[in-house]
Amino acid sequence: MLDCYLYIVLVTPPLRFYACGKPRSVGGSERVQLSGVFNVRKGKLVTLCGTCLIVSSVKHAHTGKMHILPLIGGKVEEVRRHSHCLAFSSAGPQSQTYYISYESYTEHLRWHRTASKIASQRVNSVDLSCCSLEELPAQLFYSQDLTHLNLKNNFISLHKGVPALTRFCKLRSLSLSNNALSEFPLALCDMSSLTELNVSGNRLSLLPAEVGTMHNLQTLLLDGNCLSSLPVELGSLEGLTYLGLSFNCFSCVPSVLEKLRGMERLCLAGNQLSVLDIAGLQWLPARHIDLRLNRLQKVTVGESEQLVHIVQLDLRDTGLQELDVRPLCRLELLRCDRNALSLLRVSGHALKSLHAAHNELKLLEVQPVPENLTVLDLSWNKLGCVPEWVCESSKLEVLDINHNCVTELMSSGSLRKLLAGWNEVCRLAERLERSQLEVLDLQHNHLTELPHNLFIKAQRCTLRYLNVSANKLESLPAASLSEDSFSSLEELYVTNNSLTDKCVPLLTGHGHLRVLHLAYNQLQTFTASKLARLEQLEELDLSGNRLRAVPTTILSCQRMHTLSAHSNCINAFPEVLQLPEIKCVDLSCNELTEVTLPETLPPKLQELDLTGNPRLNLDHKSLELLKYGPDRHFWSHGYTEASGVKNKLCVAALALDSFCGIREALYGVFDGDRNVEVPYLLQCTMGDVLAEELHRGQRQEDYMTNTFLTMQRKLGTAGQRMGGSAALCHIRHDPVAPGEHGGCFTLKAANVGRCQAVLCRDGKAMQLSTTHSVKEEPEYERVRQHNAIITEDNKVSGVTDSTRIMGYSFLCPSVTPRPHVSTVTLTPQDEFFLLGSRGLWDLLSPSEAVEAVRNVPDALAAAKKLVTLAQSYGCSDSLSAVVVQLSITEDCCCFCEPPPPPPSPGLGAHTGTHPYSASGDGGIPLPPASSGTVSELSSEFSTSEMSSDVGSTASSEEPPPQTEPLTSHLNLPGRAGVRRPACGGGSFQRQFSGALSDNGVDSEDEEPIAGVFSNGSRVEVEADVHCLLRHHDAAPQTHGHTQQSTNIPPTVASHHDREALSGTLGRRARANGSVACQGRNQDLIEEAADAPSESQGGYFNAPAQPDPDDQLIIPPELEEEVRQIIQQQQQQEQIQTHNQQAHSYQKPADYFITPL
Repeated sequence: MLDCYLYIVLVTPPLRFYACGKPRSVGGSERVQLSGVFNVRKGKLVTLCGTCLIVSSVKHAHTGKMHILPLIGGKVEEVRRHSHCLAFSSAGPQSQTYYISYESYTEHLRWHRTASKIASQRVNSVDLSCCSLEELPAQLFYSQDLTHLNLKNNFISLHKGVPALTRFCKLRSLSLSNNALSEFPLALCDMSSLTELNVSGNRLSLLPAEVGTMHNLQTLLLDGNCLSSLPVELGSLEGLTYLGLSFNCFSCVPSVLEKLRGMERLCLAGNQLSVLDIAGLQWLPARHIDLRLNRLQKVTVGESEQLVHIVQLDLRDTGLQELDVRPLCRLELLRCDRNALSLLRVSGHALKSLHAAHNELKLLEVQPVPENLTVLDLSWNKLGCVPEWVCESSKLEVLDINHNCVTELMSSGSLRKLLAGWNEVCRLAERLERSQLEVLDLQHNHLTELPHNLFIKAQRCTLRYLNVSANKLESLPAASLSEDSFSSLEELYVTNNSLTDKCVPLLTGHGHLRVLHLAYNQLQTFTASKLARLEQLEELDLSGNRLRAVPTTILSCQRMHTLSAHSNCINAFPEVLQLPEIKCVDLSCNELTEVTLPETLPPKLQELDLTGNPRLNLDHKSLELLKYGPDRHFWSHGYTEASGVKNKLCVAALALDSFCGIREALYGVFDGDRNVEVPYLLQCTMGDVLAEELHRGQRQEDYMTNTFLTMQRKLGTAGQRMGGSAALCHIRHDPVAPGEHGGCFTLKAANVGRCQAVLCRDGKAMQLSTTHSVKEEPEYERVRQHNAIITEDNKVSGVTDSTRIMGYSFLCPSVTPRPHVSTVTLTPQDEFFLLGSRGLWDLLSPSEAVEAVRNVPDALAAAKKLVTLAQSYGCSDSLSAVVVQLSITEDCCCFCEPPPPPPSPGLGAHTGTHPYSASGDGGIPLPPASSGTVSELSSEFSTSEMSSDVGSTASSEEPPPQTEPLTSHLNLPGRAGVRRPACGGGSFQRQFSGALSDNGVDSEDEEPIAGVFSNGSRVEVEADVHCLLRHHDAAPQTHGHTQQSTNIPPTVASHHDREALSGTLGRRARANGSVACQGRNQDLIEEAADAPSESQGGYFNAPAQPDPDDQLIIPPELEEEVRQIIQQQQQQEQIQTHNQQAHSYQKPADYFITPL
């Protein structure tokens, strides 16, 4: 026995199963996984290729003489007598075994795992779809026992690839769909073993007579071709049970089908049938008939005695206005959704399921009363009441009457699921003694109260889900008769009602409650003892109330993973981070002053949102633990994201306040449905792609379309097998000369998929986007031109319900990324616009969304409210919402450079050359400061952005601006966030809210004083106490640099060299049409990099003082140091003023020095 060392290559098989069809090369170089030189017994060269072990002698390694050892069904075992040795054994009675020794255990383990996967594969099923194949790979013929082969979405040659299939004598199932075959392969007729053949999506115009020889055929799929007739020989296939003829060119039912007596299912969807002859159906043996997406204009009635064999009929999307199928006396299932039916008559003898959603039904007749009916879907119709026969159906379990005009509900003893949302129900019946309801949805009605015995009687029927959101409830019924008994309720949604604190004690009777949504009610307190009794609680939403605290007894809810309490008045951080299962905590838009964090954050925590807390002051330890990133802001926006029930965030938001210049902004929302990769790629790349398109030609009108098409290519392999919806809004500044008509700000919106954008203009919703689906006639015709198949759920090839969407390259050209683009000129009547993901618009209409947030002044709180409402209304998918507030005036539409800021009320106002001064090349001169012209200020030079280490008191002439939220949004691993610049290395960082703005508008009205921020009854003074000394030491060098650029003193330049800081959320319109700038953002968090961890940094607070001459409160230990710095600044100011007196134009400085 001879041992020798040989080079061994382990190659993975190219035969793998891909759910969405991943294109892949079959070249051998891409199949190599492991390689190396190992000790092989008997001097054999062994290569693991495909699903076989190829064995050859060393001498004949290159001559082609080899033995093939099939591994599928075989074994890969460890040889214990030898170290690091594997035994490869084939299957079957004549099995052989070969041994390979490895030098290390690591290498032995790698080969063992990989080879074991190959050996465990199924020999009878191979998927080679979407591999761009023209011929079958040679390795495929090693598996002679193949029974199922999928070759769809390839380029199999009619003369080379198809004839080779006859070598598989045991093949039973073969798919050649979407291979661009122009003729039916005659070689397939010789494969007598085939029982299932799929040649859909090709270019077949004729079916040969030889197909009648395939006597074993049971399923034949010819969908998506160009067939208009069938050969007579097809009638000899007595074993054929399923025939697919959908999306062809048939104008009538082929007569040859009468001979197929064994056929059970006939699919003729998407053809050219115009008349439905029910009497003609009596000759068809099929029990299930699919006539979807035909343009039926007439329905003729036949005799019921001859139609007893038809049990299922599908007439969805046929355009019918009236339908009478009473002759089908044995009909069990009828689907007639998405038509224009106003009258429907059905026989109830054998009816089990009736689906008639999305019609215009006012009358539904079912005679006799259907005793076997279990499911009835009448949603999205115009019914004024529930049909009387519904109450008499003794087996009815599911009733869906959402989106009708029903005013009164009737009880049924067998009903388990009742969906009656979006109606006009004012009260419920008290008779619930025999009710077996488990799910009750009554949202969006006019209920003022619920039956007092709803939960008490429901103990017998196990009511588990109740949704009464968006009603007018002021109280809830008692959960049980005694405190010791509990109801079976697990999920309770009462968002957007008028509930008060009186309803809180009534919740304790729901001891099994897991989900509780009480958002947007009138709660002021939540009794601690009552919350302690809800020990099973997992999700709690208290947003949009008036709560000042979250009870400490929340620690009793050990299973809680989500707490949402944004938009309240909470001033103390709850001890929620001590819960072991906590994943999401949302305390944004509150009045938190400090946050106490544990030494380490909970391991399962994914999101901690503290944005919009104007009084929040974090110590350095908390800042280091949270690791924020600074933002740069221009336009006013707020965004939020929420994961679905599977705790998977499949959405992403894009918010670039300053995009390609100070007068542009970019916002977007991306939804991947069930994948994370595509939204993330769109979020990270789409802004750069748009910038490149603008750089090529800023005036081109199709730059948005080019952006989407270019982005499709950049998705790469992720875009081949996955897809996602996208909505993008770009604000541009197109200046116009004074006196000319037209606006200077334009909003261009583009979307694909089901992400949408809506503009609020003068209080009314104006849609900026549209959804593309096969429901639209142009899109349907375009998809059909490319031979795409539309499945029963209205999805193209069963993948997506959108005909225009990012990704899904393998569905091109039937599914394209070409967007819908709309352009509007922004006017002073435009208040805001919002973008939302697919799940948001499934539950909220554009007008309802606009109405819900129009009176919410905070953009972040508005976005939060939209997501909270959608979740409470039943959305279980990932959600994303972006709200962008607008402050457009008539004056800002003129082309004018930013005017100098108004002079400071303080002493020693500094002057200097304006950086935007007109040059001698014909530039437009700057207007004087008193002209009252409102224009945009650069974020680099805006007085609302510049800061001073020591401020002054606020002027009493201007009322205090509104508080702007604070950015403290924690995006932990696993959460996607808005794109933001990376945190630069500076002496300290400043944090802002995700709801930020800086339109930079100015007016002749007096501006707030830089460095001083009014906050109700107090004044917050920005002072970096840890960095003053360092700035002072670096003064000579810094001063020299800033004197050449913007003449900013050293202490201010240190702030200016970092990100420009801004911060106003809303603007207040004045009588003259201008907009008052609210000045600097008072919601700042400062961090000194070299400061001790135990030090608090950044704020000194003093009571508000109306007299502008009052001094600010400075700590005694810093008073002398601050005084010296101010004196140095005044001396530098005098020197600079003297050097600049020769200039023709002078402007006040971007900062103001006021007396201490």
